Amino acid sequence: MTGQDEGPKGLSYKDAGVDIDAGEALVDAIKPLAASTGRPGTMDGLGGFGALFDLKAAGFTDPVLVAGTDGVGTKLKIAILADRHDTVGIDLVAMCVNDLVVQGAEPLFFLDYYATGRLSPQAGAAVVGGIAEGCRQAGCALIGGETAEMPGMYADGDYDLAGFAVGAVERDAILTGAGVVPGDRILGLASSGLHSNGFSLVRRVVDVAGGDYAAPAPFAPDRSLGEALLVPTRIYVKSCLAAVRAGGVKALAHITGGGLLENIPRVLPDSAAAVLDVAAWDLPPVFRWLARAGGIAPREMARTFNCGIGMVVVAAADRADALAALLTEAGETVHDLGRIEARDGGDAVRLANVDNRWALDS
Repeated sequence: MTGQDEGPKGLSYKDAGVDIDAGEALVDAIKPLAASTGRPGTMDGLGGFGALFDLKAAGFTDPVLVAGTDGVGTKLKIAILADRHDTVGIDLVAMCVNDLVVQGAEPLFFLDYYATGRLSPQAGAAVVGGIAEGCRQAGCALIGGETAEMPGMYADGDYDLAGFAVGAVERDAILTGAGVVPGDRILGLASSGLHSNGFSLVRRVVDVAGGDYAAPAPFAPDRSLGEALLVPTRIYVKSCLAAVRAGGVKALAHITGGGLLENIPRVLPDSAAAVLDVAAWDLPPVFRWLARAGGIAPREMARTFNCGIGMVVVAAADRADALAALLTEAGETVHDLGRIEARDGGDAVRLANVDNRWALDS
């Protein structure tokens, strides 16, 4: 009846804080980004309930699948504070695919999970644009993912990322490190910076030092502190796969959380120890600043950060020089870090010259 109270308006999902239209807008923005990462083996496109991938079309004969998942950690807090979201997607891919290549696997496809309190199509597109760029660098396809808008779980502007990568390696080409023996050489591939580990400590140092993410970085005055800390993780896939296929690589170690001291032993047999001469490379400025500003001891640096070495290659002694040349030609900065020695019950990683080279007052 006209003029009569029609009752309360019914609630919608948008009233509860979830904007389906914003989600659809993000999906539309993602589709061309995902398409740009296509590779042999990719089937169909985004939009289905599951994603398909054809291993035979990718060229494998007797493949073993290798899978990994990771995130970006509290580096995201700096991205949010700096309102810069275009590089953390590269970090997300890098953290996953670099873990695959250490077993000799070629990354095939990637899926992402992006969770936020209130969806911003602009920020979301920037994040996924970075993911697509990381996939192109790694040669893998972005074939799916999930965007979750969860009001009440995250504050406005906050978000979290997780990545899932699947690769494959021929059964007889899996890298295990079992063949590492004394006399093998250790090569280090330079990192691009902090990569994506240790950022809870980084943020603590910034707080203690009274740092401002918008101000010039103390160690790189041509950039803001936020921009300098957000340099994306280097992706080593293509160079390392080329080295593995050339022959002579015994093991690879991705230097992530746990730094040099915790990650190298993961690819060594119990009978082997890695002896690293830290005089073989300079501690990059960002690490030197963190050590000084935070009063962080050298061994704590080495068990928290990559300290300028993002990937370690254990090579047969008679192949090390050729592999170093190949990796250099592929765009890596290669350092001759040291040798494998017999382990006599001591530490699996021994650092030589650390007090002279990494002393806080040096």
